[in-house]
Amino acid sequence: MWSVCETEFGDRHLSTVRYVTVLQGDSKVSNDPDVVFTTVLGSCVAVCLHDPHASVGGMNHFLLPGGKEQNSNDMRYGVHSMEILINDLLKSGALRSRLVAHVYGGASVIKNRSNIGGSNIDFATRFLRNESIRCLESNVGGTLARRVKLHAVTGRVKHVLVEDPGAVPPPKPVARPSVAPSDVTLF
Repeated sequence: MWSVCETEFGDRHLSTVRYVTVLQGDSKVSNDPDVVFTTVLGSCVAVCLHDPHASVGGMNHFLLPGGKEQNSNDMRYGVHSMEILINDLLKSGALRSRLVAHVYGGASVIKNRSNIGGSNIDFATRFLRNESIRCLESNVGGTLARRVKLHAVTGRVKHVLVEDPGAVPPPKPVARPSVAPSDVTLF
C-alpha cells in the first residue's frame, strides 16, 4: 500500500511511503528510502535496530523472551528474533559495532496475568547490553498498547500510546448502495 506522508518523519524528500507491517513473530530489514515498518504492541516487544552509516534498519516483534527450554528457532521468541534481525542487517551491509537500538512495548494490557511484558523488556535490555548495542530510546511497560513506526533508512522512530486497544484501526465500513423495495424481486 502506498500513501502520501510528506512530514511524518520531518523529511520533505520522503513523499511516498510504503508501510510494511511487522506482525507478531516477524522481523523485517530494509535499505529502501520509501519503507516505513509499522507494528502494534501490547505485551510483545519490538526492537528497532539501525546502522546510520549503512542507512539500513529493521524491526522485530517478539511475543516471549525464550530460553533453553523453548524452541529457540521460533520467531515468537526474542532470543531467535534478535539473532535473525541482526543477521539480516549484517547481510544488508550493517556492521554490528555501529548498530543502535530503540525498544518499545512490554505493557501489562491484561490485569491479573503473568508479567510477560516485563519478561520481554528484561530480555531485550539484557540482550542489547550483552551485545554492546547502545539503546537510544526506550518506551516500555505501563498498561497501554503502542503503535510504532520505523523509517528504516534514517532510523527515525515514531510511537504513540493506544488508549483503547479496541481503537486499533477498525476496518472502514463499506458504503452500500440503498435498494428500494421495488428494486428487489423475490423468487
